[in-house]
Amino acid sequence: MSVEKVRAYLSQFGCADRIRVLDESSATVALAAQALGCEEKRIAKTMAFDVSGETVLVVAAGDVKIDNAKFKGAFAAKARMLRPDQLEERVGYPMGGVCPFGVNEGVKVYLDESLKRFDTVYPACGTGNSAIRLNLEELERLGRALGWVDVCREAAV
Repeated sequence: MSVEKVRAYLSQFGCADRIRVLDESSATVALAAQALGCEEKRIAKTMAFDVSGETVLVVAAGDVKIDNAKFKGAFAAKARMLRPDQLEERVGYPMGGVCPFGVNEGVKVYLDESLKRFDTVYPACGTGNSAIRLNLEELERLGRALGWVDVCREAAV
């Protein structure tokens, strides 16, 4: 089970016991916010892209969307999301559970500036019913982020 993979990974940082396994689905931003009792924008969604053959994850606030022009400016490539059937093989987690923790070798992780509005956020932990509450420094360190990018825009209401 993918949450066990994340639990094993996070145990090296002493925070595996903070993972919340939920009775209900947290596979979408809306479901995660409802299950965790927080605002949707505090869900740290992890989006997976193919960037010139490399797998790149962008962790962003739950209320934003990828801005194609900004993405191309940051990565010198068009934003091409991985298909659901590619996620486990390329990232190590299924759709709904994609997270930046303990990802497959060679996967690059970046954090979007949209997260900087918050003290704490809730990324998934490998399954569609798990999450962990982290501050931004923890997210950056535990996710082994390569840096911060500005590749999102506010979602249309």
